[in-house]
Amino acid sequence: MTTPKPLTLDVRAELRSGGEPLPRILQAVRQLQVGQPLRLLATFEPIPLYAVLGQKGFSHESLRHSEGDWEILFTPGKPKAKEADRERPDRAPNLSGSIADWPAPKTSLDNRGLRPPEPMIRILDTLEHLTSGEVLEAINEREPVFLYPELAARGASIQVEKQPDGSVKLLIRRGG
Repeated sequence: MTTPKPLTLDVRAELRSGGEPLPRILQAVRQLQVGQPLRLLATFEPIPLYAVLGQKGFSHESLRHSEGDWEILFTPGKPKAKEADRERPDRAPNLSGSIADWPAPKTSLDNRGLRPPEPMIRILDTLEHLTSGEVLEAINEREPVFLYPELAARGASIQVEKQPDGSVKLLIRRGG
């Protein structure tokens, strides 16, 4: 049995214009033939995507050609039992308990106007400087689907609220 040629998806232009290519990437994954790899061309190493596609059974190999030019080969395989049993990371995690029990945010970030992955990098960096139980408030232009698996891996809780202007308000409580 021969392995099908990789499907190539180039999202560099979309990322450079501030777009969010996740829907196109997930659509490409759904269109793959059995055993077919996905070759993704991006402007940065999409580390959060590794967890998203890892839960779908893909391993990855990344190659940085130059600044702003990455090639990642996602190869299908069997999903790990632990990963396959987790909740889907491409949607906001549900909270147990009430947000009213949370302390006021210690820090606030306005990530509007920033291109991916800068909002996620800022959030994760700020979260690392908080102590267990402290809350970070962030405003993003769009729902940060790549952020969810990163927060889950860190044991953080999150509340997501769409705003009337289309932005998204995030309250993130550091675990620990």
